[in-house]
Amino acid sequence: MLNNDIDLTGQTAIVTGASRGIGEATAWRLANAGANVVLFARSGAAIESIAAATGPRALAIACDVADWESVSWAIARAIEHFGQIDILINNAGVIDPIARIADADPEGWSRAVDINLKGVFHCTRAVLPVMKMSGGGTIINISSGAATSALEGWSHYSATKAAVLMFTACVHKEEAANGIRCVGLSPGTVATQFQRTIQAAGINPVSKLAWSDHIPAEWAAEAVVWLTSDAAHVHDGGDFSIKTDVGRAAVGLPPL
Repeated sequence: MLNNDIDLTGQTAIVTGASRGIGEATAWRLANAGANVVLFARSGAAIESIAAATGPRALAIACDVADWESVSWAIARAIEHFGQIDILINNAGVIDPIARIADADPEGWSRAVDINLKGVFHCTRAVLPVMKMSGGGTIINISSGAATSALEGWSHYSATKAAVLMFTACVHKEEAANGIRCVGLSPGTVATQFQRTIQAAGINPVSKLAWSDHIPAEWAAEAVVWLTSDAAHVHDGGDFSIKTDVGRAAVGLPPL
């Protein structure tokens, strides 16, 4: 842990897609910083196990972010349990099915939109009223370099991440005056199951990267914690990247 001076004691954070990868690492790191942590994922069994290992301030709630009713119910349960929501980490996302547009499965493409884009909207829309009532909050959307780069086979992912980048800007424009921060985190390639799926598809240069080229999920989690701090406010409304030496230095991460 690099940012031990960031104390989130008394705050409650929701992490979507918390069953593995960046989400799991982020849930653990937020709890270590003192926050109450609510883990969302479609797999209830996976997050129950993670919550039990994380400690008594962690709560697992099975939730499909693509479904507004599921999100509404899960948010209400989180509020009932902890009384407030101060931080939302919109991490849930899918990269599969990877395919060129001419070969893409329409249902799979649409499902990616439901999770990667509509899921961010659903969770944000659901937490805004409670954040406003408490005087503010922080929303961090896990972004990607794909938001600004066209990648072969990733039309679904690039398009949804580009949309989330604009959504981040819209939330900032509408809610900054209410004390609600919204910022994206572009972590670069991370050593998670995502990368195994990408490698297996064998499409575009990202699939050719060696496993050692990817950063650990804990680096992304450390950046999330840093983004909750006052020092990160300058990035509100846009994406903060740890793909650069400047970004990693701000968080305290080593250069690549």
